[in-house]
Order: sequence, then C-alpha cells, then structure tokens
Amino acid sequence: MPQRDVYNPLLFEIAWEVANKVGGIYTVIKTKVPVTVHEFGDRYCLIGPLSAGAPMEVESLEPPAGHIRDTLEMMAGQGVRYLFGRWLVEGAPYVLLFDTASVTHKLDEWKGDLWRAAGIPSPEHDFEMNNSILFGYLVAWFLGDLAPKFSADPEASSSAMVRSPTVIAHFHEWQAGVAIPLCKSRRIDVTTIFTTHATLLGRYLCAGSVDFYNNLRNFNVDKEAGDRGIYHRYCVERASAHCADVFTTVSHITAYESEHLLKRKPDGVLPNGLNVVKFSAVHEFQNKHALNKEKIHDFVRGHFYGHYDFDLENTVYFFTAGRYEFRNKGVDMLLESLARLNHRLKAARSNITVVTFLVMPAPTHSFNVEALKGQAVTKQLRETVNDVQDRIGREIYERALRGEELDPKDWLSDEDKVLLKRRMFALKRSALPPIVTHNMVDDNQDSVIDNLRRLQLYNKPEDRVKIIFHPEFLNANNPLLGLDYEDFVRGCHLGVFPSYYEPWGYTPAECTVMGVPSVTTKFWMLYG
Repeated sequence: MPQRDVYNPLLFEIAWEVANKVGGIYTVIKTKVPVTVHEFGDRYCLIGPLSAGAPMEVESLEPPAGHIRDTLEMMAGQGVRYLFGRWLVEGAPYVLLFDTASVTHKLDEWKGDLWRAAGIPSPEHDFEMNNSILFGYLVAWFLGDLAPKFSADPEASSSAMVRSPTVIAHFHEWQAGVAIPLCKSRRIDVTTIFTTHATLLGRYLCAGSVDFYNNLRNFNVDKEAGDRGIYHRYCVERASAHCADVFTTVSHITAYESEHLLKRKPDGVLPNGLNVVKFSAVHEFQNKHALNKEKIHDFVRGHFYGHYDFDLENTVYFFTAGRYEFRNKGVDMLLESLARLNHRLKAARSNITVVTFLVMPAPTHSFNVEALKGQAVTKQLRETVNDVQDRIGREIYERALRGEELDPKDWLSDEDKVLLKRRMFALKRSALPPIVTHNMVDDNQDSVIDNLRRLQLYNKPEDRVKIIFHPEFLNANNPLLGLDYEDFVRGCHLGVFPSYYEPWGYTPAECTVMGVPSVTTKFWMLYG
C-alpha cells in the first residue's frame, strides 16, 4: 500500500450555502475562500447544491482531467446532473454543485437505506429534509467512488515510496451532514470534519421562549426534538457530530451547547474569521461610507416620495440583518425599542429621523408596487432635472462665450416648467409609505408586520422613526435597493443585533471590520 500524503491533501468543503445564499454560512465560506485557496490551491473544491441562482455565480468549466473527472462522468452516465467550475468570488475556487432534482426518483430508496445504515427516520413531507438526503447521498456517492481511485492509482501502487493524497471532507451544518454517517458505515477512506455553527435544537428551544442557557444540562433532547417536529433533523445533526472524525464549533457557547444537546464535546473551537486586510485602509471607511450613504439616500427619497418631510442631513440609518428568527435574533426587542424611541423623539420635538432597515429573508410573492413606483417616479424626476441642467448649462456656456448678458429669468423655458410640474405632480400620493418592500405570502401571520401594526409604526409623517422591512437578502441587481450587503452596511450608521441565541455573531463582527458601530448582546456563561 502506498503511504498517504498528509502534507498535500485534497480538501472538499461541503455546505448547503455554497454559491447559494440562505444565511450566514454563505458569508463565512465566502470570506475564508481566499486564505484556503492560498493554502491548498486547486487541491481545494467546494461542494453544494445546484440552486437557481448558482449559474450567475459560477463560471462553468470542464472538470480537470483525472480521477475527479472520471468520477463525475460515471455519475453523469447514471443520470446525475451537476455544474463544475470556478466560484466567482475572491480566490476563484473550484466548485461542484449537484442538481438534487436529477435524482429525486431515488429518494425512497435512499430513505430506506438511511434508516438501515444509521437509524435516521425521514417523514414524507419535509421538503428540506428530503433535499438534504438527496444531497448527502450524492456527496457520499462522489467521495465513495473518488477516494479508492487514489489508493489504487497505478503510479502510487507501484512503489511504496509514492504517496497518495489524503482526502479531507469538511461539512457545515446538518443540511450537509447526511453524508457523514454514510461515509462511516461504508468505510470510505476520507477524513471527515463536521462544524456546527448553531445547533438545530438550540434554535428551536430559544424560539420557544424557554430559559435556555440556564437549563442546558436538564433538557430531554429526544423529547424536546420530537415535541417540535424536528426529531429526524436532530438525528442527522447528532449522527454527523458523532460519526465525524473531528467535531468543531465556532464559539465556546456553542461548544457548551453541543456537549449537552448533541452529546459530544467538540474537539476544538474554531471562531469564524474575517478577512480584515481589505478593510485596513482607515481613510477608505469615510469615503465608502459617504458614497454608499448617498445611494441609500436615493432609495429613501424614492420610498418616502409624497411624504418626504424630513431632512436627510438629520437622518441616521439603523439596520439589522440575518435569518428570520424573530425572537432568537432579538427583533422583538428591537421593534419595541424603536417604538419607545419614536415616542421620545416626538415628545422632544426632535428634528432627527431614524430610518431602520430590517433585512431578513421571508416568503414573498413579488415586489410591492408602491415601492417600485416610488423608485420609478423619483428616478424620472432626477433624469428630467439632469436634462434641464444640461441644456441650461450649455446655453449659459454659449452666451458667456459670446459675451451676452446672463439673465436667470431666461434659463427655464415654458416647456421645462410644464415638464417639471408634471414630474412633481407624479410624486403626490394618498397612502402612507409602505413598511415592507414586498408582497408577503401571508402578512397576517408575519411576526414583524404583526408587531409593527401593534406598535403603530406605520411610517406616518409625524413619526421620527421610519421602518423599512426588506424580506430578501441584498444584492446589486435588486431593482429597489441596488446595493451589495457590504456596501449597504458601509452606508449605514449603526447595526443593531440584540440576539438572545448566538449572541455576538458574525454580523456585528462584519460591522466592526467595515468601520460601522454596532449594538449587540453578550451572554456571560458560567461553567461549573
């Protein structure tokens, strides 16, 4: 047998959010890519599901010749569709995205195998669990065919002095974890690492208003998971933690939580890192803040057209962002605080306006027509004013060159006045500016909207606190708020993250490196 090359391993990083922005894991992986590529080069490849938006983030390429291509061609011959290429982020790593829809016909077979191999149940109608099973089996299939090829390589097997590479598979969160117990039961020759960023049961317990941190030692985990209808998902997460060669978490609080809820003490705590080098030029903080704040100004002008009665020079922008977990992320506390702030600012007759953005993905039908109209009419006004400015500027220039007298009364023509009045009349509206930028799937059951109604935060003219709920992650192609998340953060004045679960998370850390203050929570855990 050839020796294993532990110094030049192949690293596969597997997560549901590879080129698929669902939550914070996307940012975590994207941030660490440049450093990982610098260390591993083309021996590093990310694996994820093929989402609808992935083709816009991935440059399609032929897999490099060799064992990886052979394995993928074999899988393609059995009906598996995939996308291989370079992820268009800094570092441009190889990425392999499996289309789970191409193997849906195998779902029942694989569910039965998962029960026999790992004792993990799977109900029929859990869409997320079904996709996780399909994805996990595709990953295990890929690794199971690939790993033996290296140890059986003719060049490697011809001499004991030739090393075959070690294969490392690093999995994030339970959605990617199904492959770990499969690798264990099938004795696939790969080293597995499982990282949980927050336990599934912990999220559900905190959302259920229990005294979580003081009772971690006392929960009957099987009963709690069963009561919340997530026992099958919990089994995947617990099996992943126990079957992995190395189990890690991202904070000491999560490590303590994992020890009691997943019943395995993590082998290490690996805090999520941030690439702070690109933010090191301090003078750029001010420049980028000013540029991106002006873009937010443009959105606010459009959103509040017809009720635009506040001075942007006396306006500050707050925001919160992340997964839509109303209590866990402290949105309940944030909205209550904003209502009180609104009352105090009105009582003090303050001229300061606080515009607060809630950026959390939720099910929607489409963009709100009023929100789209606001951006359209203000853009139309801006274009008209620019045209008038250009024409007047050329006329002033020509008259000045000829030495003619300049009379401001002659600058605006009757045609200009009529056109400008038409644009101004288009700004009139009878309804209040919307508090949400999209049409929600079921706004009567939405926790944010329900509490905004209860607190009467309706964006009324007299309100000094305005609310904009944007139930979709930001990107530069957005027709309403066309900013990538990092640029949006740089344009704001304060991030607010009063989380009950996962205090001091990734979002306030991002604010710190981008030079934006943040308010967050810190839960001091006593170990004993």
